[in-house]
Amino acid sequence: MKLHRFYVGDEVELTQTTWVHDEKLLHQWRRVLRFEAGREVVLFDGNGTDRLYRITKLDKDEAGLELVTELEPKRPKQEVYLLWSLLKKDKNDWVLQKCTELGVSHFVPLLADRSEKTGFDVERATRIVTEAAEQSGRSDIPNIRQPLGVRAAIEQLRDKVNLYICEQETTDARPESTEVVGLLIGPEGGWSDAEKQLFADLGLKHIALHDFTLRAETACVAAVSVTLGA
Repeated sequence: MKLHRFYVGDEVELTQTTWVHDEKLLHQWRRVLRFEAGREVVLFDGNGTDRLYRITKLDKDEAGLELVTELEPKRPKQEVYLLWSLLKKDKNDWVLQKCTELGVSHFVPLLADRSEKTGFDVERATRIVTEAAEQSGRSDIPNIRQPLGVRAAIEQLRDKVNLYICEQETTDARPESTEVVGLLIGPEGGWSDAEKQLFADLGLKHIALHDFTLRAETACVAAVSVTLGA
């Protein structure tokens, strides 16, 4: 039987005996997943506490849970920022989901000169990464920023993050596993000349992704995989 995981943040105190009153969670347990008393679930708070509980009571108003055991939290082995140019349609959702599964800690959507889209719903994005963390076994929830221009993002992060431009057929080495890394992924149309000049002026390094030309969403996954060794 599949063991389901649920992120509760600070809404539920993960003590020996725990009570849940969240309407959405209770509806999911009762009506969607058809849980009953005796079912075991994992609750985690995103701060390193993962615990296995057994449901002792479940109705429309509340659920009672008894602690079974503590679980070892699983977090990404390296802190990675993904700075990607916003894409069209549901491609951003795919990037958020897959890169959460791979271990990205911070998502920074970029408004590049050739970005195909400018709107970004942070609340929706948070739901996507939360569900991806639940399903993949992560014990933390990635942080998501409001969209930033390329220059603004670099200015905010360059003093605390080692930034890399991720492109085709470059020769720079991979980042060290101890680095806090920022991966910049351009739009489908590529970086503009002004952006390329900015990168050159700042001396940003490059990561080689592949011999072939990749779609932007594929480049996001490839860059994260190369960096984290996934």
